[in-house]
Amino acid sequence: RWQMPIRRLERRCLFFPGSAGIHNVTSVGEPLLREHISSKLRPMVNFRSQDDLRPTTGDHDLDPFMQDWVDSDERLKPAAVLVPLVEHHSGLTVLLTKRTDHLHHHAGQISFPGGRVEEDDLDIVDTALRETEEEIGLDRSYIEVSGYLDDYETGTGFRITPVVGFVRQGFDLTVDDFEVAEVFEVPLEFLFDPANHQRHKRDYNGRTRQYYAMPYGQFYIWGATAGMLMNLYRRVHDLL
Repeated sequence: RWQMPIRRLERRCLFFPGSAGIHNVTSVGEPLLREHISSKLRPMVNFRSQDDLRPTTGDHDLDPFMQDWVDSDERLKPAAVLVPLVEHHSGLTVLLTKRTDHLHHHAGQISFPGGRVEEDDLDIVDTALRETEEEIGLDRSYIEVSGYLDDYETGTGFRITPVVGFVRQGFDLTVDDFEVAEVFEVPLEFLFDPANHQRHKRDYNGRTRQYYAMPYGQFYIWGATAGMLMNLYRRVHDLL
């Protein structure tokens, strides 16, 4: 059986100076922040797949015309991602990946580890943890899953369930070179600062599309990833 190339990686955590707003919840201590975040997530439930009764966000939030593209699909492909909140003495960070340039979907983009639901997966959480292990080698024993964000529907035909998990220190990463070009961490304080929440636009299939973006150094966080981070921000800050 052909094996994808893998490499062990020393993950990067870049800290940029910034001013978190006075109402930014990251100003509280890490234990209280973790408890607060957990209390704002959709609770853990046992379900095998996604259904239309669960709340959704998506690319159509800023571009209503994209709802037609989503609705035109007979069935959105179910997927799950892990939103990994890494615990540091200095505060929480979010672990993200940069996808390789040759992938069929979302090539070269910044994303959470995750992917499509497989028949053998026990549930959505199992999908997120399995994909995380396959893509970056983060062992699930280091992850404590705390809850969910709202499902996110993409114009490319996916319905993504973001699974939020706290990651304790001591883990190593082994990266799948076929899918992942780079792994890095962003301080949650940066992502929760409204000054870093931007709206950008570009032409897409003959129409102008708007989307969220959170540029961070050389990493351009945008689209579905930025949209899910905005949902996390709004949930934690009671803005939904």
